[in-house]
Amino acid sequence: MEKDFGKGSVMRLGEARYGIIDAIPTGAISLDLALGVGGVPRGRVIEIYGPESSGKTTVAMHICAQAQKLGGTAAIVDAEHALDPEYAKALGVDTDNLLVSQPDTGEQALEITEQLVRSGAVDVVVVDSVAALVPKAEIEGEMGDSHMGLQARLMSQALRKLTGIVSKTKSVIIFINQMRQKIGVMYGPTETTTGGNALKYYASVRLDVRRIETLKKDNVEYGNRIRVKVAKNKVAAPFRVAEFDLIYGKGISSESALLDVATSFDIVQKSGTWFNYGSEKIGQGREKAVEFLTSNPKALKEIETKVRAKIQEMRTQHSGAIDSGNSSAWEKDFKEGEE
Repeated sequence: MEKDFGKGSVMRLGEARYGIIDAIPTGAISLDLALGVGGVPRGRVIEIYGPESSGKTTVAMHICAQAQKLGGTAAIVDAEHALDPEYAKALGVDTDNLLVSQPDTGEQALEITEQLVRSGAVDVVVVDSVAALVPKAEIEGEMGDSHMGLQARLMSQALRKLTGIVSKTKSVIIFINQMRQKIGVMYGPTETTTGGNALKYYASVRLDVRRIETLKKDNVEYGNRIRVKVAKNKVAAPFRVAEFDLIYGKGISSESALLDVATSFDIVQKSGTWFNYGSEKIGQGREKAVEFLTSNPKALKEIETKVRAKIQEMRTQHSGAIDSGNSSAWEKDFKEGEE
């Protein structure tokens, strides 16, 4: 059989040891923890969806920046033709080495995505967005023409090809998607995503991004509080929730995300309104504690090292639990961290 189909075409499942899944960090340690593997898993299709101005593209850009920091290459297929290079640079993206394509049709966008992934030279490909992947027939047609199910068929065909390729090259494909209202729905969810149902099935991870609060200082808005729900997860437990601050012009506040996780792990203690690190008081109120971390790189590094060590310990236990057929150790540690 190996002579006909190649080495490794058929194997015994027990012969291959499945260790810790390789992942690319998101830039928010709270989201990395919620994903269960330290970021978005390599070799998988990811969907990020949510309402307008909720931070979908910002999260995707941060993943690109993190991939570049690890020495990888990132690409953006900008179907919306709305990429802001200055904003991308402010988020930490190396725009000089960022690959960008602004395709004319949905078919062209998905062909380019396939070629980028197939090359094996790209670590992350972001498609922004599924709603903007307009089929060629619709572009060449007239306004008012009906093209029922055309985009859904296009996505279904593309994903059938992409999932196998991305698994072999260990790249990550991130599809950013928009929300639409379901008309005449009496029961169940009133919102759905564009592009049909194929992406819901093929995506290993689906992230629901929502803006839950506007951050203000002296009555001036300076950012948003974002909640991300892991709506689907094939590599860890789903339905976990992460929250972090998104600052205008800067992106994800890694300091605030770190403070939240460090507090949940009791690395930073909270007593009333005060936050304490060891014997040192670092701030009264969350905002002051974040300011302390921002202005004290040494303390920030120490806390981050301890948090990442704890997460790594949890991931190792998770891997061991899977090998022994018992995942309760991971679940117990995660719940303790949340409390």
